[in-house]
Amino acid sequence: MTGANGVCRPCSLVVHEPHAILFENIHPRAAERLEGRGCTVETETFAPTPEALVERLRSVPGEGPLVIGIRSKTKVTAEVFERVPRLAAIGAFCIGTDQIDLDEARSHGVAVFNAPFSSTRSVAELVIGEIIALARGLFEKSTAAHAGRWAKSAKGAHEVRGKSLGIVGYGHIGSQVSILAEALGMKVRYYDIVAKLPLGNAVAVSSLDELLAASDFVTLHVPDTPRTRGMIGREALDRMRPGAYLINASRGTVVDLEALAEALDQGRLAGAAIDVFPVEPKRPDEPFDSVLRGRANVLLTPHIGGSTQEAQANIGEEVAAALASFFERGSTGGGVVLPSLDEPLAEGVERIWNVHRNVPGVLSAIVGLVAQAGVNIVGQHLATRDDVGLVFVDVPAAERLEVERLAAQIEALDTSIRTRIVRGRV
Repeated sequence: MTGANGVCRPCSLVVHEPHAILFENIHPRAAERLEGRGCTVETETFAPTPEALVERLRSVPGEGPLVIGIRSKTKVTAEVFERVPRLAAIGAFCIGTDQIDLDEARSHGVAVFNAPFSSTRSVAELVIGEIIALARGLFEKSTAAHAGRWAKSAKGAHEVRGKSLGIVGYGHIGSQVSILAEALGMKVRYYDIVAKLPLGNAVAVSSLDELLAASDFVTLHVPDTPRTRGMIGREALDRMRPGAYLINASRGTVVDLEALAEALDQGRLAGAAIDVFPVEPKRPDEPFDSVLRGRANVLLTPHIGGSTQEAQANIGEEVAAALASFFERGSTGGGVVLPSLDEPLAEGVERIWNVHRNVPGVLSAIVGLVAQAGVNIVGQHLATRDDVGLVFVDVPAAERLEVERLAAQIEALDTSIRTRIVRGRV
């Protein structure tokens, strides 16, 4: 059946168990959670290319909805959505969703869930550890000891107590860094484009320039957007306090590494800690290269901000729970692209779940079809987001044949993008 956007959609009205493929070594807790809800789960260790992802998904037998679990290295492009109409949901087992074409996901009615909270503590702890390591020159002293040199000296080593920390981006991670840093006796300032309530004694500043000029340490916690790409370039680095340190555990596109290397070589900055890079190896056996390699005052880590057992287990639990709720009752609560609806599904009730173009008259058309079918509505819920809407029509399960006919009629509306029937547990 062809939807309003001209894309051939699968017949989603027959209820099948979902089939999930989890890529990139996602924590086993995710598979356990999904299997416990009746979902068929396969796991893979690699990050597929878009072409390989399409072929892998198209090879799954049956007609049921497909789910993929990915981390940061798997790219889900427009081609994937176009060629795999069975794809119903994506779990991004990480904080960011930059690797997914979100506009295409929304236009195809594909739900996307991520884990914005589960790894925040791990990233915040890494940043605090790096602040102390930079202040004491631990990397340089450890390297010397491993080489058999006893580099015992207080030169260039400082306590962090009393030093100023500037946080760029005061979200889930930045605010936790703020609390931990203040507990160490640091003076915390932050800058965010959105007004945020300060925690503890942290102080908001009015501009990035003000923050850079006043901070002994600057740590970045911003998403990848056109506004943040290259945000810390030569001009921004020139505004930093002489002898300051820069930490980036956010996105590799935020810092101009060539400019940072120049600032370090000229002695304008005392050091840096970088966990994310513009280009990162996709596999452990691929070489890593960076202009910052070989500098004793630079900590380089392989994108491990959220790489703790605790964080990965929590992420597996959080995203898998969201995916299970999506199939059990159609919940999109906490999702990234579709309108947010999270309503309980009562016993003896089935739910017609419909994503549609957000244009006038859709709800009236659906209600008209329900009236013509003579089906009793137990509950009805509507939410919109950008150019799409989501409606739940809850009806008695005893009227199953009528429900299937009604769902097919709703699916056939020109405004419909994706329609399915939800019948409780997956």
